[in-house]
Amino acid sequence: MSGMTELKEDKISFKGSLHSKKRNKIIADVLAFVIIICISAVVLLPLYWMFRSSVMGSLDIFKSPPVFLPMGTINPFEWMWGNYLEVADSISFNYFGFLANSLTITIPCVVFGTATAISCAYAFARLRFKGKNFLFSLCVGSMLLPTMVTLIPLYIAWSYLGFVDTYYPLILPYLCGGGAFNIFLLRQFIKTIPRELDEAAKIDGAGYFRTLISIIVPSIRPAIIVVALLIFITTWNDLLQQMIYIHTREQYTLVLGLTVFFSMFKADYAGIFAATILTFIPGLIVYLFGQRYFVEGIVMTGMKN
Repeated sequence: MSGMTELKEDKISFKGSLHSKKRNKIIADVLAFVIIICISAVVLLPLYWMFRSSVMGSLDIFKSPPVFLPMGTINPFEWMWGNYLEVADSISFNYFGFLANSLTITIPCVVFGTATAISCAYAFARLRFKGKNFLFSLCVGSMLLPTMVTLIPLYIAWSYLGFVDTYYPLILPYLCGGGAFNIFLLRQFIKTIPRELDEAAKIDGAGYFRTLISIIVPSIRPAIIVVALLIFITTWNDLLQQMIYIHTREQYTLVLGLTVFFSMFKADYAGIFAATILTFIPGLIVYLFGQRYFVEGIVMTGMKN
């Protein structure tokens, strides 16, 4: 009887410990969720403030106390969606023309940069040739080189070729590997793919190009999408180089047009905020479609199967 009693007590204590662990886990999850919500609110507050200011009158933006919501506040305001239409139809901010110019630069950079980064990464990960390690070290080391160091020599070179005030200085560099970091990222992914797949493809008669297209590319799709997103974000927001190489107003991109709009309408704060929202909406849409692959690609970089 004493043995049965001890067994029952052990079961009760075991159930109690499980219940305690489950309760502690729930409490920890709730606390983590609350912390994440608070941090997200802090991060999103500037974006909301910019959106809120874009649908207000310029005089209402700086009222005291500040207005956070359109209704139910001490000093409510009316949603002025017409600010976006006014900015889009403004002669000084040719939104759709600037958008077309931005896409004219960004789309070729994404396509050519991603394709050449895949080719270079495959060569560094799978092929054998003299000086491969030295070239890869040189490629990775170039990431430590600040952009400002090469800015003036590149400008002189493009000026000598007569490419200043054109889109060529912004597009052509992406035909040469797509960036050192992109090559490094794709190489790390390719190295996680077993070489036995390459050997099996070689036995079946597949060459290097067929192996790359049929085996490597489908296996590293998350990393390819990450590279495409990184190139898109870089070229879309590249104000410095676009300001240096593009001088004609008809060739301005969205970021250049936005800077001109800032300088011309210093008092139209609502219009400035509306123009800013319109400028980053295309990039936000692209990122929302590829964010799952972006996170997956960053997390899995360098992991072995």
